[in-house]
Amino acid sequence: MIDLQGRVAIVTGAGGGLGRAHARLLAQRGARVVVNDLGEGAETVAAEIVEAGGKARAALGSVTDAARMQAIVDEALSAWGRVDILVNNAGILRDKTFAKMSLKDFRLVVDVHLMGAANCTKAVWDAMRAQNYGRIVMTTSSSGLYGNFGQSNYGAAKLALVGLMQTLALEGAKYDIRVNCLAPTAATQMLEGLLPPEQLALLRPDLVSPAVLALVSDAHPDDPVRRRRRFRGRPHHPDHGHPHSRRSAVGGNPAGTAGRGYGPSRRDRSGSGLGAEPAGAAQGRIHRSGNGGRRMT
Repeated sequence: MIDLQGRVAIVTGAGGGLGRAHARLLAQRGARVVVNDLGEGAETVAAEIVEAGGKARAALGSVTDAARMQAIVDEALSAWGRVDILVNNAGILRDKTFAKMSLKDFRLVVDVHLMGAANCTKAVWDAMRAQNYGRIVMTTSSSGLYGNFGQSNYGAAKLALVGLMQTLALEGAKYDIRVNCLAPTAATQMLEGLLPPEQLALLRPDLVSPAVLALVSDAHPDDPVRRRRRFRGRPHHPDHGHPHSRRSAVGGNPAGTAGRGYGPSRRDRSGSGLGAEPAGAAQGRIHRSGNGGRRMT
């Protein structure tokens, strides 16, 4: 059983949906949790955790505000002495075909997903390096990994997070900072009426949180630099033992969330405020990259 006693976690977009499920599970396993979101949902979730016997504090603010994210991290360090875990979960949608999409909407989605994750990660990075420990989870999507009609902004931001993960996994390895990506599938408001209730029930947000728990635990892949040297010069082919081909099944049904959004459009599935991640897609597998990062594919 994964025990997070003594760990401090920050979960963005945790006022509802996936973020709420992540925050509650981490708290159940002993972590002290900073619940971030734009509105009162963060305070509600923090209160739920405390009522259940856990430790949590609400921290309101937009992930697009780098100064506010740094202040949240500084407050956590002052109160609890460390930050061990960051789950970059906040996200929004502004879906249109590229021909009809304004650059304002393109930039907004990139700012929330990519720059929001960068802002939060930058805020915790020095503290994690100093304590020689950190676990960071980015939330990517199949829209970035494979593309999805009408989601050029979202897909671009989500694949960019994979690139950020790959590089930070290399840079953080010597400090025992492990950086991974998760691509969840969700029962969202947009899916209401499109799937029967029994299928939506299989896509509950809490069903993906155990994958987050595994990624933020003390267990982690072997040293990425050593593994890269081991496979240097071998052909990148799934039958040749390249680390990119190493896959392992993950139990359960990955899930996402539903709810109102950050300045919601009809198709915004972001949860409360910059809430839990809109529906991406996971096929129930973790893909280990050659540099120590892992992503759900």
